[in-house]
Amino acid sequence: MSQAVRISLFKQAPANLKALINLSVSVKQSSLGERLVELINLRISQINGCGFCVDMHWRDLIRQGVEPRHLNAVTVWREAPFFSERERAALRWVEIVNNQPHSDASNEEYERVREYFSETEIVELGYAVAAIKGWNMLNLSLRNPIPEVPAPGF
Repeated sequence: MSQAVRISLFKQAPANLKALINLSVSVKQSSLGERLVELINLRISQINGCGFCVDMHWRDLIRQGVEPRHLNAVTVWREAPFFSERERAALRWVEIVNNQPHSDASNEEYERVREYFSETEIVELGYAVAAIKGWNMLNLSLRNPIPEVPAPGF
């Protein structure tokens, strides 16, 4: 498969781009906290196969001081000792939400996430998935590759 960029999403549809950026910024500024949001971004990007986003969110977490070993374990968070119960609840919930309609956000799963998150935070988890899934789908469909040299600030 060719990885040539089809269209630069950063040069087209500026109003839509700005809206998605604003959603992403608002999620990072939510009560979830930037570290948890970036863990969510990394995990959902891994699941959705978006190399551009995996690279970007991994680098952001490194800048936040997260240990590389912990980040390598995000794909196996169920087995890894590096994540709090709150982070585990969030990762489980966002995986379910990301996979809908092929998975079930059952009442049991909702009650599990409710142990660690308020109603507002659960909605914020949903917005976090909506934002990163939007970026993933755009980057994948337009074949936005992992840059060999990241742009400054990314």
